[in-house]
Amino acid sequence: MSYKSNNFYSLFIIHNLPFFIALSSGVLMGLTVAPFSAWFLAWFALAPLWILILNAAQSKTKLSYLRLSGAWGLGYYGATLSWITGLHPLTWMGVPWLGSIAIALFAWTFVTLWGMLLAMSWGSCFYWISRKLKSSPFTPLLRVLIGTALWCLLENIWTNGPLWWSSLSYTQSPHNLVILHLGQLSGASAVTASIVAVNGLIAEVWIKARNNRQYNKYYFIPLSLFLILHLIGFNLYNQPLLKPPEAALKIGIIQGNIPNRIKFDSYGLRRGIEGYTSGYLKLVDQGVNAVLTPEGALPYFSRDILDSSLVAAVKQKGVVVWIGGFAERPNSNAYANSLFTFTSDGKIYSHFEKSKLVPLGEYVPFEEILGKLIRRLSVVTARQVPGSTNQIFDTPLGRVIAGICYESAFPEQFRRQAFSGGQFIITASNNDPYSKAMQMQHHALDTMRAIETDRWAARATNTGLSAFVNPHGKTLWISGHNTYETHAETIYRRQTQTMYVRWGDWLTPLLTVLSILGLIINNLNTCSTGVSPVQSRKI
Repeated sequence: MSYKSNNFYSLFIIHNLPFFIALSSGVLMGLTVAPFSAWFLAWFALAPLWILILNAAQSKTKLSYLRLSGAWGLGYYGATLSWITGLHPLTWMGVPWLGSIAIALFAWTFVTLWGMLLAMSWGSCFYWISRKLKSSPFTPLLRVLIGTALWCLLENIWTNGPLWWSSLSYTQSPHNLVILHLGQLSGASAVTASIVAVNGLIAEVWIKARNNRQYNKYYFIPLSLFLILHLIGFNLYNQPLLKPPEAALKIGIIQGNIPNRIKFDSYGLRRGIEGYTSGYLKLVDQGVNAVLTPEGALPYFSRDILDSSLVAAVKQKGVVVWIGGFAERPNSNAYANSLFTFTSDGKIYSHFEKSKLVPLGEYVPFEEILGKLIRRLSVVTARQVPGSTNQIFDTPLGRVIAGICYESAFPEQFRRQAFSGGQFIITASNNDPYSKAMQMQHHALDTMRAIETDRWAARATNTGLSAFVNPHGKTLWISGHNTYETHAETIYRRQTQTMYVRWGDWLTPLLTVLSILGLIINNLNTCSTGVSPVQSRKI
């Protein structure tokens, strides 16, 4: 019995070994971001999946590629998005304990499955194309080109959907600032393409070298590409930052530290008003030009904020403040999460509305399907609606690039505003009740946006991590987690335009076109020799 049992488990492990390898390599990729931040793993953690997909194509296993790519996606997106379980407990909202656990697990499962769909889409396309390619000396390089283009294209599609966070590019932030400077050329896709291409080359050399050790010498190819890409980034990283005195601004940040569980009761509202007012007065005494507060710092509609002690202090001191609050939609039961500019007259000079809402928190994606499965998590009874995607945020200090919370994951939001003349970045977020790991990931995203647009950035959060970042991605100051803090830092207005700001993500279309041309040439060669791809395929 024991022998049979051991034999069964051995066969089970052998049969499922590719699945476990794919899952493990996905988890390795997930360790590249906070809280582990092992960013260097990204440069080879995709290679095992690449090899497994090509093995599936060679062995004519028509369904295993979905299982393999799904396992990798489960490992990567499940690990990077595990902080979503921090939604629990929601008992402060009146949700029962078990119901709170169910909501948190559902949110984690749903966003993980959405990420898995990207990985499975890549695996399916890469498997199908690999089976169609004719074997030639250039086939491995063509596969690397196609595999890279596919991943960049899919990430580009996913950024236009309702759920997005874990681009391969952010595995390098905020630690590998050198490679992140490739974002100045073509945004996040330049970093993603670099990671995928290096992984693809490692995989292709390994496939050749496993049967012929003479091919081991070709590992210099992925190593050379890795070094060349970092040299390009290093050159951009070392460009001097001009700091003309006339462009200087001293910005103050208030991290209010008002947990969501008390934010809307009388104690929390009073504590918020007192904390933001006293923080404003303290920063004004330090000579700041403006003060930035977090998303929803004062959880009121704009008409109620006008009567607050914070606005009264603005009238008295005359220093601009950006206050997070809610903008009502006239004649409707709707509001927009907003950032208001208040000036010395106590009136709203301008406001910016959040256009990318948090899925499963501020709205339910695919509500027709999921509306009956999950309740709204927002404590505000009115319906939250997104702002316009083409807003311009002018302030007394100049045109500003603004983002509210979840928008940090969408580089196009920042690129468009930089192209329209935004001179520096301000972001306001409320990351409670999530862990420090999530807050570090959020900071990593804002770091990328600062580098891509070549702008100084100030980010104010409710419970952490607030920060100041320069255009090279260096963190000048960062707050603690779950602490009340104020801090002032000098930043500089800039009007430069990187290649990415001017032209957007041009790399993904270029890679796509080159891949199509490569497929056409490969197919023509197949036709000219009269041999079918299936007959000639050797991986």
